[in-house]
Amino acid sequence: MRRPVARKLSVLAVSAAMVSVGAAAPPAATTSGTPAKVPVAVGYGGAVASVDADASAAGIEVLKKGGNAVDAAVATAAALGVTEPYSSGVGGGGYFVYYDAKSRTVHTIDGRETAPLTADSNLFVENGKPLAFADAVSSGLSVGTPGTPATWQTALDNWGSRRLGTVLKPAERIARDGFTVDDTFRTQTASNETRFRYFPDTAKLFLPGGQLPVVGSTFKNPDLARTYEELGRKGVGAIYDGDLGDDIVRTVNTPPVDPGSGWNARPGKLSDKDLAAYRAKLQAPTKTSYRGLGVYSIAPSSSGGTTVGEALNILEKTDLSKASEVQYLHHYIEASRIAFADRGRWVGDPAFEDVPTKELLSQKYADSRACLIKDDAVLTSPVAPGDPRNPAACSSGGTAAPTTYEGENTTHLTVADKWGNVVSYTLTIEQTGGSAITVPGRGFILNNELTDFSFTPANPAVHDPNLPGPGKRPRSSISPTIVLDKHNRPVVALGSPGGATIITTVLQVLTEFLDRGQPLVDAIAAPRASQRNAAQTELEPALYNDTSAGGLRAQLEAIGHSFKLNPEIGAATGVQRLPGGKWLAAAETVRRGGGSAQVVQPAP
Repeated sequence: MRRPVARKLSVLAVSAAMVSVGAAAPPAATTSGTPAKVPVAVGYGGAVASVDADASAAGIEVLKKGGNAVDAAVATAAALGVTEPYSSGVGGGGYFVYYDAKSRTVHTIDGRETAPLTADSNLFVENGKPLAFADAVSSGLSVGTPGTPATWQTALDNWGSRRLGTVLKPAERIARDGFTVDDTFRTQTASNETRFRYFPDTAKLFLPGGQLPVVGSTFKNPDLARTYEELGRKGVGAIYDGDLGDDIVRTVNTPPVDPGSGWNARPGKLSDKDLAAYRAKLQAPTKTSYRGLGVYSIAPSSSGGTTVGEALNILEKTDLSKASEVQYLHHYIEASRIAFADRGRWVGDPAFEDVPTKELLSQKYADSRACLIKDDAVLTSPVAPGDPRNPAACSSGGTAAPTTYEGENTTHLTVADKWGNVVSYTLTIEQTGGSAITVPGRGFILNNELTDFSFTPANPAVHDPNLPGPGKRPRSSISPTIVLDKHNRPVVALGSPGGATIITTVLQVLTEFLDRGQPLVDAIAAPRASQRNAAQTELEPALYNDTSAGGLRAQLEAIGHSFKLNPEIGAATGVQRLPGGKWLAAAETVRRGGGSAQVVQPAP
């Protein structure tokens, strides 16, 4: 168990020396030629951290050839579409946060999928009742207009230095030549095997010879290699106004189901007009001040930036560096509980909802909510939301509604280059395995992102800002984050997959690193808790299984907390700026089989 840290990490320490870490050796190649995974690397010329060694290597390849962080981020994301096809790919969407070193400013892209223009609030209502979640996820009805290709092109057009076709080449090569199947890929395939067998094209690709892929074997996806080649040659117009798009629309509206499976894959409502109308949105980031640092993230349609930011503001006046481990976790859990109550009431697609983003991130509002937290008592969930436009001290003032379900999924990458530019990018196809529908001949799975909408209001007495609507973007929890010092230089950038647990993962890693003084790789590896305005807080095994009389769990239960087990929460990656032009890349040590941190030139 980690010891409490009794010192406060000063802003000067964070922005200068920060954390003393020994240089990591370059990753050795495995017998298959794939770089071995290492969770931390220190060096010069830029850094990449992702869940996969091939994907991180793709980003490093682009950096070594003179590309910048944006070029490398797109290359890494495209490679993850090959090696992590159940979490990301051109059939999905995501959110891109970019720090420009020259102007010392942060920019973001909302690349979230959108509902069809014909959708209404009853998209998932059938015969007067909401569809069962299991009936919705593996259907055309759940598929939103993909935003990932538009995100890549928008990022490259605005801040990149290479063409799309150039940065897709490493991923195209991996798809053509293959990658080595690991235990995570096999396990994720096995957990989706039943759904994959509903769709012959998915089964043919991901269940070769009708069997689960064997650990250590080489997995090839020639259809995806051809898709990347076509995108590189024709541009993303091939999807939004071309043959690729036609194939997507046909697949969504007439899901290619095995007639012997008995599965009712409800048809979707996607059209060529939906694809033609899609735009990845350039928008201002969220910003909040924490311990004198600037914390930047993604604004709505994601709830990540507002919810992480509000929770940090709630914690601002509590000295977490001097708190005991029990009090640190207690305050972190309660701040998450309150922030999720406000998220559920106020955050949705701002094109449809009047989202009080500025007010949710105000310190005045956070202070009116922070006083609900007591050192020796636990709030009862669901906590009612407050009114950020009219904050009343220690009063919720609203009607409580439970947090709606959101699957745990997605992937994240973090990149820095030799010029000091940084990218924090989270991309997704919603739940692991997405809709399970592969576009025939194209090699990628379509998202089931529309299931992130509320099917019906969580509480009929409370306005739900996350009901479906025409062209509307479902609320997300994605929270790619970049922290700057008082001179607007990067301190750390990070993010995580994990559905709604993304928010709590990013919040916990930030506080472990900034407040508790943990090295970044240790802050990422630390056992996690996740509270999302529910009756019970989820704990990973290292915390949940500590049932000793004086253990952390027992001490928290004595205050009033109730827990349930979650085997794995999130899978974060990050980069940290070190003095002298060095970067530290950090990834998971164990979760999802461990992540891959790489640098261009390892420090001696």
